Amino acid sequence: MITLYNILQLLLLPILFLPLAVFVMLVRKYRLRTLRRLGFDLPHTRSSQQKKTLWIHALSVGEVTSALPLVSGLRKKMPDVRLVFSASTRAGAQVAEKLLHDKVDCFLPFPLDILPVVNRFLTVIRPDLFILVETDFWPNILTTLRRKKIPTLLVNGRISEKSMRSYQRFSFFFKPLFSSFQALSMQTEKDRQNLILLGVDQRQIHTFGNLKYDTALYNSPGCTPSLSFSLPKHQLLLVAGSTHEGEEKILLQSYVTLKKQIPGLYLIIAPRDIDRGRDLQALASTMDLMANCRSIINAGGKDLFILDTIGELNSAYSHANLAFVGGSLVAKGGHNPIEPAVVGIPVLYGPHMEDFSEISAELVIAGGATVVQNKDDLTGTLLRFLQDSQLRKDSGEAARACIARQQGVIDRHIKLINEML
Repeated sequence: MITLYNILQLLLLPILFLPLAVFVMLVRKYRLRTLRRLGFDLPHTRSSQQKKTLWIHALSVGEVTSALPLVSGLRKKMPDVRLVFSASTRAGAQVAEKLLHDKVDCFLPFPLDILPVVNRFLTVIRPDLFILVETDFWPNILTTLRRKKIPTLLVNGRISEKSMRSYQRFSFFFKPLFSSFQALSMQTEKDRQNLILLGVDQRQIHTFGNLKYDTALYNSPGCTPSLSFSLPKHQLLLVAGSTHEGEEKILLQSYVTLKKQIPGLYLIIAPRDIDRGRDLQALASTMDLMANCRSIINAGGKDLFILDTIGELNSAYSHANLAFVGGSLVAKGGHNPIEPAVVGIPVLYGPHMEDFSEISAELVIAGGATVVQNKDDLTGTLLRFLQDSQLRKDSGEAARACIARQQGVIDRHIKLINEML
């Protein structure tokens, strides 16, 4: 497979090189980053003391935030290792440098999966262990790491139903990629079973849980992150995170109804696609709601605030009284409910939580989360929580306790990492 992959590269690169080169040179945001992804102007990452080097890679913003507790745990419990961190996307790199600047020794872009480029990066980094967070599988880098006998570890592995169908359809491609890892740490038992179905040796597979379970352990005790924006005076705050087109209309309609009964309620919506801020602002105006976009101004509008930026949702959750997790009232598989649950607030989501089925089910059983089916159900459930402070407190504590019972994920990973070095 790897031979065919590289032959295809050799055949296609001459054809695609010129148009791609023109595009990259014309677009500034790609120009410098692409040159670095080709191995130009890479900093030296190896210290004179020859410390063990861990290369941690995350695809984009979501994977970077998943990696935060692991990086924090490594820095705290393995202070002598050298941490190199890479992200594939520009947004991911920006969030990584913002949140991990005091924990990581060196930030790099991720190499393009061209064999000479991959070899150049490995020569510069000289990792003792490569850690991939969740996804971003590339044949040349994984194959080259194996040939150089550099151990590789997948952490926070997750296989959605949609991904599983693709992996099974193209098992000739994906099975060798998964099998190339020395160890794979999956989030749930279902993820582990999916890997076994793909033919991966079960001796390589571990089920350590979601890295975000341990987020609270590596935050400053009793410290609530401050907001980098101001909000109008309010009594209760509802944060709807990672929302998708189709469910924002439902949320806003519900909010209009709730505001009539609870005037002190305020809403923050954080769309999954941050480029949709203006669209949401326009949608809100059709319902006579005044909204500001965070990308334009640091102050919330009269009725709601659209958080169309990266890396600020968690701090918003920490100031909220209630949370709604998006991608769940529409069939998008849902998003991670751990982030609001860990700060001890009630969590609501729709019926489409397939991508986080085990975690979402555990939260519901514990009493920390509630599933809503439609607009009327959402409105009624929110009203019940908003009118009952004790109910909010009990559900929030149940959510936090559910997450606390799963903690210890980072310690399990660090034990394995020590064994692999």
